[in-house]
Amino acid sequence: MENIKIMEFIDFLDKIEVEILQIVEKAGYETAENTKLCLLGKNYAGFLIKKKKEIVICTSNAKKKEGYTILKMNKKDIYERTALRIKKAFRHESVHVAQECNDGNLLKIEGKQSINPSKINALHGSMRISGEEEKERQAYILEDKPKLIKNELRKYCL
Repeated sequence: MENIKIMEFIDFLDKIEVEILQIVEKAGYETAENTKLCLLGKNYAGFLIKKKKEIVICTSNAKKKEGYTILKMNKKDIYERTALRIKKAFRHESVHVAQECNDGNLLKIEGKQSINPSKINALHGSMRISGEEEKERQAYILEDKPKLIKNELRKYCL
């Protein structure tokens, strides 16, 4: 019998993120949830482990950050904030997958792309881990554009 992992983060995704997940899996990447990497800090919601071709989603960190508990799961705003944090983390790591599929290069995106000032602290935290400022900057810019991410994954990974 196959060992089936049921991952909680999938419950927070919308249709477009599920489609992104399918492309990521077709590209040979796996997903994991709440691994030891998540213990690096409570603000981290996701990682890409390039060598393992694995996206890690830190669902427990996202839930703690937004105050999501079983008792509060029916509070719509808390659920939606938690879902948004998880979706953005997953999309962000999916941008890194597309970059990897593009031989580790930045994606060629048309138009001027600027990072939302509210993401600057997160950018600095990510850079401390990856050391790759431009790739992180691009991932933070694109994490709010799921259709574009899906198209870039199709273009570079399939």
